[in-house]
Amino acid sequence: MNKFLAYLRTETFRRNLIIAIISVVLFILLIFFSLRYYTRHGEGVPVPKLQGLPVEKAIELLEAQGLGYQIDSVYQIDKAPGMVVEQDPDPNTNVKLNRTIYLTIITRTAPDVGFPDIFEKTFLEARAILGNYGIKIGDTSYISDIARDRVLKVQFGGKQVSTGDMIPKGSTISLVLGDGRGASEVDLPPVTGLTLSEAIMALRGSQLNLGVVTYENVTDTASATVIKQFPALSDSLTKVSIGTSVDLILSNGEPVQ
Repeated sequence: MNKFLAYLRTETFRRNLIIAIISVVLFILLIFFSLRYYTRHGEGVPVPKLQGLPVEKAIELLEAQGLGYQIDSVYQIDKAPGMVVEQDPDPNTNVKLNRTIYLTIITRTAPDVGFPDIFEKTFLEARAILGNYGIKIGDTSYISDIARDRVLKVQFGGKQVSTGDMIPKGSTISLVLGDGRGASEVDLPPVTGLTLSEAIMALRGSQLNLGVVTYENVTDTASATVIKQFPALSDSLTKVSIGTSVDLILSNGEPVQ
């Protein structure tokens, strides 16, 4: 121990210690300046503003700056296809040459979505559901049906659409809704050749009323049959309004053709 303490007081130890300290400092300075040179500290180029540009123009600007790029895509209905909507790093950020800039653009092809179940739902409910799926409503028409303002049919591209059918996101469809009144016309039943009671049942079954009943050359009312009806079924008249009165002429003879 005494010899070690004596050595620490020698000129040789002091000289070696100074050399060691200088060597460490020089090594640290060498590493610092080497890294500084390797990373080109403080050198770089600003990232241009690319948002809102067509992707072709954005790529042209990046290549002119000596920067790389990587592209991802999303779909948005209200944005032009091919437009840059996001970039990373942000504009004016100082980066090294060959740095990769990440771009998000609007895809040119709309993805398909499964058509949701909106049948028998009200127009307001259907509109909310379709909005969540990115589907637009175009023409709206009404047909006679007791279901007021409820979706009965859906058309896209001139074809009927069913739940689960795949259509492009952002598509415009047409809706057919019920008017809440139901059918206003019914088929006119032919009652010639029927007895009065049979004719009345046929008219009631079609939601029609019995009008004026007239007998011609009747010898037995129980066996008389309808020989004429007004209105009469013809090629030009097959439907009448609900509640229409039908006049009958009965006879024991043959029905009038």
